[in-house]
Amino acid sequence: MSDALLILNAGSSSLKFSVFLDKAEPALLLRGQFEELLTNPRFTARDPSGAVIGEREWDGGGFGHEAAIEFLFEWGRQGILERHHVAAIGHRVVHGGVRFTEPVLLDRQIVAELERLVPLAPLHQPHSLAAIKAVARRAPQLPQVACFDTAFHRTQPPLAEAFALPKRYASQGVLRYGFHGLSYEYVANRLAELDKPAALGRTVIAHLGNGASMCAVRAGRSIATTMSFTPLDGLPMGTRCGAIDPGVLLFLMGMGLDLPALEKLLYFESGLLGISGVSSDVRTLLASSEPAAAEALDLFVYRCSRELGSLAAALGGLDAMVFTGGIGENAAPIRARICRDAEWLGLDFDEEANQRGSPRLTRDGSRVAAWVIPTNEELMIALHTHRLLTKLAPPDIEAA
Repeated sequence: MSDALLILNAGSSSLKFSVFLDKAEPALLLRGQFEELLTNPRFTARDPSGAVIGEREWDGGGFGHEAAIEFLFEWGRQGILERHHVAAIGHRVVHGGVRFTEPVLLDRQIVAELERLVPLAPLHQPHSLAAIKAVARRAPQLPQVACFDTAFHRTQPPLAEAFALPKRYASQGVLRYGFHGLSYEYVANRLAELDKPAALGRTVIAHLGNGASMCAVRAGRSIATTMSFTPLDGLPMGTRCGAIDPGVLLFLMGMGLDLPALEKLLYFESGLLGISGVSSDVRTLLASSEPAAAEALDLFVYRCSRELGSLAAALGGLDAMVFTGGIGENAAPIRARICRDAEWLGLDFDEEANQRGSPRLTRDGSRVAAWVIPTNEELMIALHTHRLLTKLAPPDIEAA
């Protein structure tokens, strides 16, 4: 019986999972997700080729993260995983704060520290912690590893992390952390295989999806990124506002918006959805004839192009840019517009290559190379989990 790693990525109403063979080069066995937990739960699992190997639906509410994890263990034991032993769980945890700069084996003390970071990522952190505790109740001796989206950005210089606030707030953790770090780490490693000179030089990676950000990477290390204290900052996103004048928030509060209403506005009612009034999905907006849909995409491209210039300035020049994430990997018209806007940087865009889905988007001789590299955060977590567990023995986590 061979060992396997279960990788979990918990959202507010979803639980994505992947299973890899536990080895130095993890091999995917299956992946899937639970959707609409607590409302209309659905489970789907697929093999590495994408073929469906498991499906189920439940009626009504009451089926949450803990029930999903219990079902997943039982389903795996009776099905494709019956010849494999789950040796450990790897979790995507959005916020690691100042302390957690690399993956860590979880214990009671660390879980308590991660709970204190909930106010920094209130829409993400609680669900990761719920999954961690559910596993601990189900299998208390099973090692669990947390991999942090903020960790990759801890190489940023102090100036890139700073807000122009009194220093006492920085000492309390008010810093530009950055997110999507697991994605950036994976893409930076893949770029080294495709274009080593660019990977050793100055690259901007654009992780464009429902959550969107961009990162300036020098020789594989983050030096600046568009998200900051929370995943609200930077680019406009599916439903999140992105960068906004703090005075707007003061104005809205003066108009009577309380904290819950403001949080709902900024996280769920803004971004592409708020501007278009149509959808948060770029596919829908590209197909729409509504002027507001085009306006939303115009603003998204404008902000991406403007941030590209800012990050190139932070790097002192640009050798390559990389598109990843759901929009970056699949929306050729968006890639084309951003690349055309980057011609001033020395990017010689190849429209035909973009349309046929080539990984390289620039012509031979282009001073700045452009690439499309599909991200794989789950594989990155599996790699970290395997490497960490080869060095450490697992402690216990007390179930909450």
